[in-house]
Amino acid sequence: MQETINETNRRREKQLSYNELMGITPAQIIKKTGTILSGFSRKGVSVKAYVEPERPDIAADPVVKFMDRDALGKAIELTRKNMEKASAELDFIEAARLRDEAAALQALLRSKA
Repeated sequence: MQETINETNRRREKQLSYNELMGITPAQIIKKTGTILSGFSRKGVSVKAYVEPERPDIAADPVVKFMDRDALGKAIELTRKNMEKASAELDFIEAARLRDEAAALQALLRSKA
C-alpha cells in the first residue's frame, strides 16, 4: 500500500513541475447539462427517444388475422429482413418496432397450430 502511495506522490510532483514549467493551470472540465439526445439530429430531423409501446401493432394489415400458416411464415420472414435492414442502417427504433411485430406474428402463427 505504501509503495502505491509513494508512486502516486512521485507522479503528482512530476506533473506539478511539468505544469509549472509549461505555464499550465489545471482547470475543471465544464460540460452542458441536459438530456443526452438534445441537439442530436439525423439528416436534419430531430430524433426522439424510443418509448416502448404497450403491445406491438400488427393491425397495420387487417388481413393478418385471416392469413394461413404459409402466408404468416412469409410475413414473419419479410418482417425480420426489414428489421435487419433497419438495424444495419442504425435505425434502432424502427428495428425494435419490427422485432415486436415479428414476435406478435410468431405468436399468431403458434395460435393457429
